[in-house]
Amino acid sequence: MVHPHPTARLAPLVRLAVLAAALVYAGPAGAADPVLLRVNSFPNAKALPLQAGIGKGFFAKRGLKAELELTESSKAQRDGLAAGKFQIAQSAIDNAVAMIEGAKQDVVILSGGDSGMNEFFVQPGIASFADLRGHVILVDAPDTAYALQVKKLLAQHGVEPGAYTIKPVGAGVFRLKGMLEDHANAAAILNLPFTVQAAQAGMKSLGRTIDLLGPYQAAGGFALRAWAEQNRDTVERYLAAYVESLRWVRDPANRAEAVGLLVSEQKLSRDIAERTYDQLIDPAFGFTPDARFDMEGFRNMMALRAEVEGKTTAAPERYLDFSYYERAMQMVGK
Repeated sequence: MVHPHPTARLAPLVRLAVLAAALVYAGPAGAADPVLLRVNSFPNAKALPLQAGIGKGFFAKRGLKAELELTESSKAQRDGLAAGKFQIAQSAIDNAVAMIEGAKQDVVILSGGDSGMNEFFVQPGIASFADLRGHVILVDAPDTAYALQVKKLLAQHGVEPGAYTIKPVGAGVFRLKGMLEDHANAAAILNLPFTVQAAQAGMKSLGRTIDLLGPYQAAGGFALRAWAEQNRDTVERYLAAYVESLRWVRDPANRAEAVGLLVSEQKLSRDIAERTYDQLIDPAFGFTPDARFDMEGFRNMMALRAEVEGKTTAAPERYLDFSYYERAMQMVGK
């Protein structure tokens, strides 16, 4: 039994976490009121730099009044970004590619973040990928990001499309909940802290996806291209503050305080929070230092998408613009 319940943090289904700092930016030129910036992320441990950055004043120092909204699913996130409900999405960048290629929205990827922190978890009675034939597998959305990893992994083990059922349920918290409440839900790709909770509940990991599929550029920041171009200074300051927040999270000197944030924000026990934090700061599995972009991982991500979806994709330059990130790194200092 996992304690506390993994959905305790979401009441109602989507919680708007408005944690804006009250400080006013005073830049070198003397400064105006802070710029309101709405950021959307998933309710998992990867939101920690955003929560720390707001709470510790890193965004306020850069003249931003940051508001964090937690999404129930990638579809809700994509729809919200397209509708202008928030300005920046911080999640799997395959969603940005889906917006560009599928919804024909002009989106730009701004930074990296991590390789997914994903593991493929199954119910105790499942011994292998081949055993998933005839079973239900939970995903966020059926056509992006980690659902494509599910399809690729099953194909590698001879389990053809149609031999299993893909069931979209939304964010990782709902995938874990589904597996806990109904053992007919045989498997799901999970990330932190849900991997730690799943293992504690007796579920079995068939492996980390980066070990099974190779380098993968998962999370990053992205925005509508027109908004980014019109608000270049805001984007650069956001990225600078995010990198500073990430550096704070990854600094072992801040471990106790960062773990405390995981306890309060994710509603985790101290033990689960500590184990989660230790994986978050592992540079080979957790947060990528300074949110650097992994081009090899991106090419692999795009190749996987093309293979599974049967669609060709454009050159990376169509999706990426690192001029914002490069300027941000000049601001924070490499």
